[in-house]
Amino acid sequence: RFLTAARLSRGSDIIRTIRDPEKPNTLEELEVVTENCVEVQEIGEEEYLVIIRFTPTVPHCSLATLIGLCLRIKLQRCLPFRHKLEIYISEGTHSTEEDINKQINDKERVAAAMENPNLREIVEQCVTEPD
Repeated sequence: RFLTAARLSRGSDIIRTIRDPEKPNTLEELEVVTENCVEVQEIGEEEYLVIIRFTPTVPHCSLATLIGLCLRIKLQRCLPFRHKLEIYISEGTHSTEEDINKQINDKERVAAAMENPNLREIVEQCVTEPD
């Protein structure tokens, strides 16, 4: 299901159904992502900057990097328009937010993570749309 930039900026349609890596809940149900966590800015003709700020359930969440990776993969697959994607942990909500923000916004580290078969399988399970 593709979304326009305008529709994406009105809500978190694409990311609301991503499942938590450990729980049976979605990120929206756990309030990791909300309507207000998506910001879309036009940065050129038909090109947009999409900024996501998510809030881990606890300040020492060991899965924050994995959740960021799931957000990135799902958005890269679903955004039909040209875009630049930035994903951050909401300020002050995680003990190592700076390190995690660097990791999930580094193309090479994301690519390396997705080459790991175990990690890729977990990401696929989290981002696959429920039937």
